[in-house]
Amino acid sequence: MNEVLKVMEERRSCRDFKADLLPDDVLDQIIRAGTYAATGRNMQAPIIISVTDKKLRDEISEENRKIGGWQEGFDPFYGAPQMLIVLADKSVSTYVYDGSLVIGNIMNAAHALGVASCWIHRAKEEFESDFGKSILKKLGIEGKYEGIGHVALGYANKPLGAAHPRKENYVYYIK
Repeated sequence: MNEVLKVMEERRSCRDFKADLLPDDVLDQIIRAGTYAATGRNMQAPIIISVTDKKLRDEISEENRKIGGWQEGFDPFYGAPQMLIVLADKSVSTYVYDGSLVIGNIMNAAHALGVASCWIHRAKEEFESDFGKSILKKLGIEGKYEGIGHVALGYANKPLGAAHPRKENYVYYIK
């Protein structure tokens, strides 16, 4: 089987990460893959924020937990030591789709490099809040960006399970 197709079939979301940070060269490859995602009219509306700083990672996790309504102490990033946050410029009509493709590329690239990942939602709400806006301001990011999602990254504590069977009637053919 083609290696790319194999990666797509074998990738699973991880919800139990080791505390070890990824080597910079591995993280850079994953980020680069995200920048090569297809975007509408090649407008490249998304941006990626890489968070490896533990203090900020924990603050983002706490904000995400509050938005999600979980009890104190729950980590919606499942212990992942780092994350990539994908936002996209709302002035581009395809921004949500473009950002979603970036996240897909990131997750597939991570798996290909032996890194576990999980798409974590609530970035939209985070970056609509003063908390998220302050992060963008500190980074000098201006414009109308919407949070598309986070990708929790790290090494899995245990092997990830096999794929669930595909549902019936997933595909319809018109020939």
